Amino acid sequence: MTAFLRNLCRLVDLIVRLCGKAAAYLMPVLAFVVAFEVFSRYVLNSPTIWAFDLSLFLFGYIAALGGAYAQQQRVHINVDILYFRVSKRSRAVFNLISWSLGIFFLILVMKLCFGKFEEAMEYDYRRQSEWAPPMFHFWIMMIVAAGLFVAQLGRDMLAELYFLVTGQPLIEDTDSGSEDNRDENSSDKNEDEKAEAAK
Repeated sequence: MTAFLRNLCRLVDLIVRLCGKAAAYLMPVLAFVVAFEVFSRYVLNSPTIWAFDLSLFLFGYIAALGGAYAQQQRVHINVDILYFRVSKRSRAVFNLISWSLGIFFLILVMKLCFGKFEEAMEYDYRRQSEWAPPMFHFWIMMIVAAGLFVAQLGRDMLAELYFLVTGQPLIEDTDSGSEDNRDENSSDKNEDEKAEAAK
């Protein structure tokens, strides 16, 4: 059973990591689109009708699809002043509560986006701009992004529950932003601050 849970966690980690890194490759595309629009507008005096809409879509894709990867790397905002002053078991309880709320919110997002997708397909909704690109693909992306986030949070909750029951980590997060890495970084930062204060 433990082996199955570990393989499940690794599978979720792999999918989220691939999607997150794939979304990162859209960053230079976004930069190029914005730079091209600036060049066209101020140098050629011929602004495009598509660059603004495309840059909005690209930014939305990057931000939404990167959410699950950010969770995997543990880089979302946290109240560290309290979080790192309690035991690991207490942190696990905090995580379970906050991640449960996160999953609830993301399920609502998925439901809302699915409704928007149906409307976009039925009524051919488009951006209200001169280019007027279709909107259905954006809602599909939002559903996928929220689903990935739910999968990552579910994976993390499974690992925390296993730790609470057994006292042992389910899987070593050696290639992601694990709590142990954050603990080490936090302690290093505290030591640096103490050294500076001593000077």
